Amino acid sequence: MNMKEIHIGNLIKSKVDEHQIPLERIVKFLGRREEEVEKMYHEKAIDTDILLKWSKLLKFDFFRFYTGHLILYAPTSRIDKVIKEKETTMIFRKNIYTQEVKDFILEKIKIKEMSINDVIFRYKIPRTTLYKWLKKT
Repeated sequence: MNMKEIHIGNLIKSKVDEHQIPLERIVKFLGRREEEVEKMYHEKAIDTDILLKWSKLLKFDFFRFYTGHLILYAPTSRIDKVIKEKETTMIFRKNIYTQEVKDFILEKIKIKEMSINDVIFRYKIPRTTLYKWLKKT
C-alpha cells in the first residue's frame, strides 16, 4: 500500500469484498442509495461522518491511514519546535506507529528502496525503534 497516496474508496471496497457484506446491508446502514455507495468506492476522499460509519460497519479504523500518513509525511512545524524548547521533561510517545506504518517502512527496507539510515533521516524514527521492528520480522 502507498502511504503517500490514500484512495479511501479503494480501501473501503477492499474491506467490503473481504468481509463479503451484501450491498443491501450497506445501503441500510449508511442510509444511502445503491448508486451513492457504488460511487463512494471510486472516491479518493470521503466525508468524515461517512468514513466513521464505514469504520463501524466494517469494524476497521480507516482513519489510521491518515494518521500513518501524518507520521510519515507531515513536516515538523515551528510550533512543535517552540513547545519542545520550553519543555523540561521528556515525554515518551510509545506505540505512536500503526502496524501499517511499520509494514510500509519495513517493506521499503526489504526491497532496498531505502536504507536504514534513509528511514531514520527521512521519517525521524529512532534507531533503536527501527532495529526492534527489524528484529521482530
